[in-house]
Amino acid sequence: MDTPIADFVRAYAASGTVRFHMPGHKGRGPLGCEALDITEIAGADSLYEAGGIIARSEENARSLFGAGRTLYSTEGSSQCIRAMLHLILQNRRPGTAPVILAARNVHKAFVYAAALLDCRVEWLWPEEESCSLLGCPVSAAGVAAAMDAMEEPPAAVYMTSPDYLGNLADIGGIAAVVHERGSILAVDNAHGAYLHFLGSPLHPMDLGADICCDSAHKTLPVLTGGAYLHIGKRAPADFEKNARQAMALFGSTSPSYLTLASLDMCNARLAGDFRQELGETVGRLDSLKEELKALGWGVEDSDPLRMVIAAPEGCSGLALSRELREKGIECEHADGDYVVLMLSPGNSRQDMERLKEALGAAPSPPAMRPRLPLARGEQLMSLRRAVFSAQESVPAAAALGRICGAPAVSCPPAVPIAVSGELIGRETVELFCRYGVDAVDVVKEK
Repeated sequence: MDTPIADFVRAYAASGTVRFHMPGHKGRGPLGCEALDITEIAGADSLYEAGGIIARSEENARSLFGAGRTLYSTEGSSQCIRAMLHLILQNRRPGTAPVILAARNVHKAFVYAAALLDCRVEWLWPEEESCSLLGCPVSAAGVAAAMDAMEEPPAAVYMTSPDYLGNLADIGGIAAVVHERGSILAVDNAHGAYLHFLGSPLHPMDLGADICCDSAHKTLPVLTGGAYLHIGKRAPADFEKNARQAMALFGSTSPSYLTLASLDMCNARLAGDFRQELGETVGRLDSLKEELKALGWGVEDSDPLRMVIAAPEGCSGLALSRELREKGIECEHADGDYVVLMLSPGNSRQDMERLKEALGAAPSPPAMRPRLPLARGEQLMSLRRAVFSAQESVPAAAALGRICGAPAVSCPPAVPIAVSGELIGRETVELFCRYGVDAVDVVKEK
């Protein structure tokens, strides 16, 4: 597969052209990558008016993922999430309400997007007790019941899958009930770009989603910030027609060509031996999970490229992550309950051996974790009004009875404990304490 963006920037770097244009480093600098860092010069195309090398590269990505259309982002899935919501509301199907029905474990980027677009959100809460804020188990039947309880179908149902703990939603089943009711299924697939390339594909585009985002940089060989907006072949035609404009509405006019080139070169990798490398990595990781279980570790079920270890009795996930760091292992995420490690074909067999050696035998069985309160705060103010109101920061314990201003999160993973405009109750304060949130931005009282 050709790599038109990467070929262009390399040729330009080798041309010896005198750069009387941005960036200011003029192709020289201590990082060593400056020669490949360009702007929208002649022939380089332009991300939000693409008709040349960027458009050709995006078409390569579209064909690899089997989408109706694929667009690049150099500002991560956050930009794509904003564009998704804009497209959904701008091109709302007749008979649907200007409301998004969303599983509660959204990224804070979703909350900010809803505030910017003045979008009303109704929440899908976990259908079973959870011991982590990061999960929100929701079934197709639960989605159907929630939609049927609404006066009108929502403009879209919004799911996060995989979530930060690697839980995969029943996207196929949910897509079926959403489509039966005349609505759209949007998926935050930031952690699952690789899912299309498994032996049995599990990507939302393969399972019936209408629109989704992928953070390519999280699981594919792409520089940080590289992401995709995918539009399904069955999505409303106006989604594809207006997608570029939607991305431009929320994106910088100075996208990184280093990131664009890495997305471009990733296409060649995906078209090459990536599927085989991915299969081998998943197989080795599956074996490692079984070996760690035999050593007494509580390895949770998760998506194929993630290792989620429940903290052992007497040891928090944070403490375990510190022990691993001291042994040269850096984790993706840790909290009081879990350690999360993200792998990819970029991890060698030796990497996995080092992890196994660093962990050794579990010092004790997995700890019993209390179930979380749902903390359903009453929505007293719209998301938009709360986000744009005057705010003040107060100690978490003093936030009781106040209205949440900015979404209160622990980052990573940036899943809100309280959402803008909600009344902060006792259960919410308990969650602040559990997840180490010391201060909360609340709406100023007059």
